Parts: sequence; structure tokens; C-alpha cells
Amino acid sequence: MVMFLHKHPYQPFIQSDTKKLIVGTLPPPRFTTGDLLEKDVDFCYGSYYNSLWLFIDKIHNLNLRYDNSHKAIDQRKQFLIEHNIGVCDIVESAEREKIDASDLGMKNIKLRDIIGYIKKYPNIETILFIGGNSKNGPEYFFRKHLKDYNLKLELVNNEVPRIHQFKLCHPELVSESQRTIKTVSLTSSSGAANISISRLPLYKQLKVKNPDFNTFDFRVMQYSEFF
Repeated sequence: MVMFLHKHPYQPFIQSDTKKLIVGTLPPPRFTTGDLLEKDVDFCYGSYYNSLWLFIDKIHNLNLRYDNSHKAIDQRKQFLIEHNIGVCDIVESAEREKIDASDLGMKNIKLRDIIGYIKKYPNIETILFIGGNSKNGPEYFFRKHLKDYNLKLELVNNEVPRIHQFKLCHPELVSESQRTIKTVSLTSSSGAANISISRLPLYKQLKVKNPDFNTFDFRVMQYSEFF
């Protein structure tokens, strides 16, 4: 069987003063092949059906464009730079039998060296996982990645969004010997997460109080604390 090589189309977007790092897996295969939809933006999280930028747009009232223009890309880059946010998805490439965006469908996965980037950019203090610890999700891969460095996550808060931390030790660098990195496992910005959101006790409570409250509103509420 011929496998589709799903290669990440974008290099990490990180500046010298980046403080928060968005970490997901891979954009849909059409971003690798270049077959974008009319409302897709050719940039990180540019899929119109992955609502990350819709949430950010709502939180900050950015009036973003949703199309294939350079202006749409520049708007997103400007926001990230102004807010000291970077993007470095953890999957460099994977193979697929079926050409879709399913995390579980990825095989022969090659990961990016996230810890290497964190060491290279010393202002990074928080990782924002776009998704939790389900198999082949960003936190799942990151936990595997940490083992290569003999590191592990320590639980800080077990409520959604779950928060962990780890200490990045550099014996040769006294100034960074106690550098602590926080990780936040945000609810996935893809539509597939709507079912899991609807089961959360907090969502149910808010829905009872306001019947018009929906899964989009829930994510905007959750993301606003971190974006």
C-alpha cells in the first residue's frame, strides 16, 4: 500500500522574545499538498474548520481575514509577535494510509525537538497544547519527547484545562538551572472535540444557566485566559 507522507508545511514561528508556545500536531493534509479551501489561510492553524483563530479573533476583536491572501497571514503573524506567542507543532512528519487529519491515523511519526527550541529561546515559559493527552495528541507526544531528556510533567491543576510543569535543568548554566516551564492542555480547537466538551460538568452548568451557551463560547472562555 502506498502511504501518504504528511509533512508539516510550516517551520516553527518563534521570536527571541517569545514567552508562550502553541504546540499542536499537524495541519490537515491539504496544507501539505497546497490544495487550500477558499477560507483557509496559508499559515499555522489556517484551516477554517480548526477554530483557533476564530477564538483568538473573538477574544481580541481583531477582524481577521479568512482567505488565501498574504494580508491574512500577516495579520496572524502580527498578533503572535505583539503578544509574544510562538507556534511549534510537535510532529515534523507522519505517514498515513487514509489521507485525513486524524491524529490516530498517523504512523511512522517523526517528532520535532521542542525541548531543543525551548533551550534555544530562553524567554519561553509556557507551552499551550492545542488538545490533551489522548493518543497521538500533542501532550501525548510531548510526554514521550520528555523521556528522551529524562524529564517528566508534574501535575499542577487537574481541572480542565489541565496544567503541568517541568524543570529544565542545565548543569553547565547556573542561570537556567531552575528554569520551570508550565504546560496548559487546552481543549482542542477542532470540531471533533465538541462531544467531549458537552460532557464536561462546567459546560453543563453554564448551559443550564444560559441555553444559548455553546461549545464555541466555552472555548472562547477557556482560551481567553491564555491568549
